[in-house]
Amino acid sequence: MTKTIALYSLFILFGTLISAISQVMLKKAAMKEYPSKLKEYLNPLVIIAYMIFVVATLCSVVAYKGVPLSLGPVLEATSYIYVTIFGVKIFREKINKVKIIALILIILGIIVAAF
Repeated sequence: MTKTIALYSLFILFGTLISAISQVMLKKAAMKEYPSKLKEYLNPLVIIAYMIFVVATLCSVVAYKGVPLSLGPVLEATSYIYVTIFGVKIFREKINKVKIIALILIILGIIVAAF
């Protein structure tokens, strides 16, 4: 992997991470009760989450200038890892053997495809 590909890969990984953070923010917002539909969608948590999604999209656009199309989706698969970690830490979700095996396979796939 060249330095250029590695640098642009960081853009994809960063975009994927902040996208996962944004998903957590939206889930937190969805768990609250709101007095109206308008306030449900126009509250700071939701607005900031969608702004983060825009930044994540821009990271992907920039990243694909230097990352081969075959590697991009592999790096974006790290989102499953982030979302699982956030789910366990923030929402106290349970992780079972099947999820652990799936995450191990995802990590092995990323390693194999990256090198």
